[in-house]
Amino acid sequence: MKKFTILLMILAIGVAFYEQSSSNKNVYVMVIAIVIFMVGMMKLSSKTPSKNQDKDEKDV
Repeated sequence: MKKFTILLMILAIGVAFYEQSSSNKNVYVMVIAIVIFMVGMMKLSSKTPSKNQDKDEKDV
């Protein structure tokens, strides 16, 4: 699933860069590509543990 998410994010950024370089830009395609990238980043970063997780538990 992680590899699929990374592949989808790379594809979305590629489409966004291609759309930006074209002569007639479609804003909706750019927005959809950026949303796909941001959702993918949220899914990937949600599995990363917080750096300050141990410090918060010691303060309680």
